[in-house]
Amino acid sequence: MHSQITHPRLLDCRRLFLRDYEVWINIGVHDFEKKGEQRVLVNVDLYIPLALSTPTADTLEEVVDYDFIRRSVMDRVKQGHIHLQETLVDELLRTMLAHPRVRAARVSTEKPDVYPDCDAVGVEVFGIKDNA
Repeated sequence: MHSQITHPRLLDCRRLFLRDYEVWINIGVHDFEKKGEQRVLVNVDLYIPLALSTPTADTLEEVVDYDFIRRSVMDRVKQGHIHLQETLVDELLRTMLAHPRVRAARVSTEKPDVYPDCDAVGVEVFGIKDNA
């Protein structure tokens, strides 16, 4: 997922991203999908104001740790079955926006093994905080 920062409220932000994070998750509405896990690719972009993410002492505490993104995805995967990709991306978006330094986020999921004649089917959602 490539992103252009075009929203005026994101011009003073840096973008952190997790690209093509492959997870195996029990996801789907069909009976055959409920019997096992499927491969899902997760992409996350976080937009963090430069004022909250520009290190002066070169320490991890001064920035948003990439582990937050990855761990949040894994925590949701471990919770068990989910029917819809839409639900998954909405939940992950809420988690990302709950971080106090994050102003906006984009989350997408792709199921690359659903159809043999296309790369993937997926869902993407974007959110921006009103007060950040």
